[in-house]
Amino acid sequence: MAAASSSSESPKTTTERRGIPGAQFVEDVETYLSQTGLDVNSALAFLQERLQQYKLVEMKLLAQQRDLQAKIPDIEKCLDVVATLQAKRGTGEALIADFEVSEGIYSSARIEDNDSICLWLGANVMLEYSCKEATSLLKRNLENAKASLEVLIADLQFLRDQVTITQVV
Repeated sequence: MAAASSSSESPKTTTERRGIPGAQFVEDVETYLSQTGLDVNSALAFLQERLQQYKLVEMKLLAQQRDLQAKIPDIEKCLDVVATLQAKRGTGEALIADFEVSEGIYSSARIEDNDSICLWLGANVMLEYSCKEATSLLKRNLENAKASLEVLIADLQFLRDQVTITQVV
């Protein structure tokens, strides 16, 4: 692979996006083989290996996309809960909430006026924030997740284009 990838450079430069190498469209096979110095079998093996690499990266990006698409509604739901708690905060009215203790086991809670909120950050970490800090943190996390999803979708589109070019070659 190292010899094949180093000799695959040609006068036509291919683009790269966030570490994903661009595929080169081959218009003339004889010219491509002479420029790269590969025989037909080596060139086909190189393209097959590149295609497998693209498929592996695509699987990883799709998994990241699923994770982000699941995370965004969770963050939005947390923002709604914080907003509800802030709305109830000066009224003297308690909020009754049902929450899941364990799988299939629920309990009710009576939430009185409170100036702080505990957010589950993951990795067995929960931190206490003021309502204002919690809202700010959740909004920032939501913006970051949406921006990451946009970049990921663009990466997937670029990758699909590279797969198509490689398959056509």
